[in-house]
Amino acid sequence: MPAIGRRTLYVLQHPGTFAWRVLCAFRANQALLLSGAVAYYTLLSIVPLLILMLMALSNIVDQRELFSTLGRYLEWLVPGQSAAVIRELARFLAHRGVISGVLLGTLVFFSSLAFTVLENAMSVIFLHRVATRRRRFLVSAILPYCYIVFLGCGLLLMTLVSGALQTIGADSIDFLGYSWSLRGVSGGLLYLLGVGGEIFVLASIYLVMPVGPPSWRHALLGAVTASMLWEISRHVLVWYFGTLSQVSMVYGSLTTSIVVLASLDVAATLLLLGAQVIAEYERIGTPQERAGSRPLGT
Repeated sequence: MPAIGRRTLYVLQHPGTFAWRVLCAFRANQALLLSGAVAYYTLLSIVPLLILMLMALSNIVDQRELFSTLGRYLEWLVPGQSAAVIRELARFLAHRGVISGVLLGTLVFFSSLAFTVLENAMSVIFLHRVATRRRRFLVSAILPYCYIVFLGCGLLLMTLVSGALQTIGADSIDFLGYSWSLRGVSGGLLYLLGVGGEIFVLASIYLVMPVGPPSWRHALLGAVTASMLWEISRHVLVWYFGTLSQVSMVYGSLTTSIVVLASLDVAATLLLLGAQVIAEYERIGTPQERAGSRPLGT
């Protein structure tokens, strides 16, 4: 039986054992510390990254359309806080005419930090790959900027498709004297577009960021796992911050930053957990599986 078939059969026959191995390896790799680092640097990078993409794409697409699409899908990353992020972006772009070369260079530098830290975190989880193959420094240096261009193209595509779906939602179907609005259909398609885009972005991260030979099957396995867990988590976060949390009373004016950082921490944890699923899947039937997971010394 092919290796992929043996691995899939093992997971289907022993789902509990496989899940326990993933969690044990996740803990052994100090992944909660790694996710905290990824979340922190993502918080530093997210605004410069979005500013660069908006500055480039506003020359192609109407700025209001970009803000509408960005606000909708930022809700997937920072539930309940997208409006605050959009306000800051709009305030910055309103004065983009005075951006100096030094400030532009600063934006470019900080926008890449999250990808660099994420690549290092992936190296810890995929240590069995790093032991046999290392990535050249030049590739690691260029990779974040290539990924920024990739995300910019994705935002452009999502804006164009979202605009078309919203146009469909404004129409209705008249038949035999009855009229059916297409608003619900367009809303459902927008949600599916968001889920599909989320899975595609995560799969691309698992495909590109770790060192070693890429596999779309393995990348999709981790992407679907992380996406399902995040869909549950983000709804829980919205409910928690909207009903039970007293974070605004504790942190005051820092509330937005704290909530965004907490959301990014949960997202980074699930992102690395999806990577750990891929790593443990690859270890099935190999000598590393029998050796078990060794705790990462700190």
